[in-house]
Amino acid sequence: MKDEIKIQQLLAKVKTVEKGEKLDLSSAEDLSIAVMNLISIEEHLFFSGAKTGDDKYYDLLNEIREMRKSLLKNIIKDYQGEDWCISKHLLAGCMRLMEVGTKSLSAGNKKEAQNYFKMAYSLYNLFWGLNLKLVNSSELKKAKFDPDAAKGFVGKLGEIIKKAIDCCRE
Repeated sequence: MKDEIKIQQLLAKVKTVEKGEKLDLSSAEDLSIAVMNLISIEEHLFFSGAKTGDDKYYDLLNEIREMRKSLLKNIIKDYQGEDWCISKHLLAGCMRLMEVGTKSLSAGNKKEAQNYFKMAYSLYNLFWGLNLKLVNSSELKKAKFDPDAAKGFVGKLGEIIKKAIDCCRE
């Protein structure tokens, strides 16, 4: 019963956000993928700098970081407390899980890959839930992840976000 009340509250928030129409976040979604890739570039530059001892990698890392921060501000306009960092880490975790899933898929481990992809998509939905103000960071701390995307708070949030967002509008 408690979960049903939370779901109804989320649906009410979605209706407030969408104002009767699907949201067009295609540019923001593209930016979120760009931010994921910039985070990945930052990681690679760090490891290249550490492995080679060449400071030019760290200089470039700082430039990429500034670009990533600037782009993230276009998506996360109003945040409180840890929302900025949580958002960044949700995108970073999503990107890494997508990469691990892709490697698993290439290795012929389809079921394992699908589990990684589900987790990645759950993190991505949490990112949008947080930044569309459908959930707050204190709710995220209490959320439980269930690898079966149809169950639990995270899965329900994903279904709600899927209904609210139209990523294919031009």
